[in-house]
Amino acid sequence: MVALAIVALAVPALLFTMDQQIDGTAYIRDRSLAQVVAGNRLAELRLVLRSGGQSLRGSSTGSEDMAGRSWQWRVQSQATEVPEFSRVEVQIRPGDSQDGPALYTLVAFLAARGDGAAGE
Repeated sequence: MVALAIVALAVPALLFTMDQQIDGTAYIRDRSLAQVVAGNRLAELRLVLRSGGQSLRGSSTGSEDMAGRSWQWRVQSQATEVPEFSRVEVQIRPGDSQDGPALYTLVAFLAARGDGAAGE
C-alpha cells in the first residue's frame, strides 16, 4: 500500500515535468524558425539594395510561410548618424499573433549600397 501511494504521488509530478519539457521544445522550435524567417527577410533587403533598389525608410509589414506555418514580419528602418547607413529591425511573430510580442527580433545596420554587418 505504501508503494502504491508513493507511485500515485510520483506519476503526476513526472507527467507535469514532461509537459514542461515538451512546451520548452516547442518554444525553441518556433524561435529557431522565426530566426530563419528574420534572416531571410534581411537577405531580401540586402539583395534589393545591391541591385540598385531604394533603401527602406519607415516600416513595412508582410507575411511568409515557413515549415508549414505562417509568420508575420515587420521591418522598421531609421537613419543613423552615418548618412550611408540605416538601422534595420526585423520583428517576427507567429501568423496568429499579429499584436503580441515579437518571438524574435533581428537588428542590422545596412549600407546604402547593400553592404553591412548584422548583429543582435
